[in-house]
Amino acid sequence: MWTLSLIGLLVAVMPFGVSAASLTYRYQHHLFTIVVGNEWQEPREVWTFEGRPAKVPATFRVDGDHVPAFPVGFQRSEVTAWNRDAIRAALKRQIASVFDRPAGSVEIQGSGTGAITFEGVGMTGRRMDLERAVILTIAALDRDIADITLPVIETQPSITVRDSLLAAQGIQEVLSIGESDFSGSPRARKHNINVGLEKFNGTLIPQGATFSFNEILGPVTAATGYLRELVIMGDKTLPDYGGGLCQVGTTAYRGVWEYGFPIIARRNHSFAVHYYSPQGTDATIYPPYTDIQFLNDSSGALLIQTFTENDHAYFIYYGTPDGRQTEVIGPYTWGSAAPPPDKIEYTTDIPAGTTRKVGERVPGIKALWWRLITNDDKETEESVYSVYEARPRFDQIGVEPTSSLLLPDQIVPTASSASSLSSR
Repeated sequence: MWTLSLIGLLVAVMPFGVSAASLTYRYQHHLFTIVVGNEWQEPREVWTFEGRPAKVPATFRVDGDHVPAFPVGFQRSEVTAWNRDAIRAALKRQIASVFDRPAGSVEIQGSGTGAITFEGVGMTGRRMDLERAVILTIAALDRDIADITLPVIETQPSITVRDSLLAAQGIQEVLSIGESDFSGSPRARKHNINVGLEKFNGTLIPQGATFSFNEILGPVTAATGYLRELVIMGDKTLPDYGGGLCQVGTTAYRGVWEYGFPIIARRNHSFAVHYYSPQGTDATIYPPYTDIQFLNDSSGALLIQTFTENDHAYFIYYGTPDGRQTEVIGPYTWGSAAPPPDKIEYTTDIPAGTTRKVGERVPGIKALWWRLITNDDKETEESVYSVYEARPRFDQIGVEPTSSLLLPDQIVPTASSASSLSSR
């Protein structure tokens, strides 16, 4: 795979030919795969004079069955060329229609109690540069390159800070936005995501401070507003309060990771979860055992605004720009492993004779991303390595505690305590 952008070519692995079926377009963690359609190519007439491209007088072009001889030195041929209009239409339909968004507008207000409120949403405007994308696509096809950096134009929202203390701490513009998609989540999971996001809305992170996700999140119980939903507990997936909060953690992580803040603590999920695609961009949490932490090394404070829209979660980070440029490149994946054989466990934790599924078949994979940060003429290259286990279909069957049909070591009670692999 090669990656192509207008500023140059990146490292090459796995060469890819024009005959391949698709191209991948990337911007930060966003990936778009587009099939190369037959309509992308069209026949085109080419004229040369003594081997060089030439414009042909209209008198050379005749209708009818008889084609007169061309003057000496002129030659006509037909080649297959790229159809710009067809490529432009495909990019507009499959990328721009879901990726582009207008800039928002927000007023930020402080209060005597320290609470920070928002009127509106400070979303940055985002638009694919369609004409540059067409040029890059044709260049990639001509050079046998499969991977293209999507050219994007971003615009700042309209921001009004109506608090002198916030303004003095550097709350000026949007530095980064973390985003994730939780479409298809059950009702309880969506509820927990919204409750969790609200905990972070209006959070102010001083310059030089370390952000701890768990510290701000607080207790995760029924009393703090959460419902029971599936969470990863060791080798099982079971209902517990706050299931779905890893969606909040992943959203928070993506914003600071893509901006280039130093990541102090982050762990990927034990197996690949489709809500956090592409793999390698997720961050799991399970208070108090697993946290997400980063250092605010920018030149001012950071202010967080959170919200959901159309089953997408957002963390908006306001602050003072410091000139850093960050590019994330990936995922490079390998080590695919098929799910192990199905597994059954007998337990006294559910009624005898009943069955519940505590795990679904999931293949294993390894994923690697690079983060390239340029700040004050200093370049830093970091890798983010994630390993996802292959998991079997896992069912539990309830038995009586005194059942004589089972040997004692076949009755395995479900562990209720958190393990090192627990995730919400």
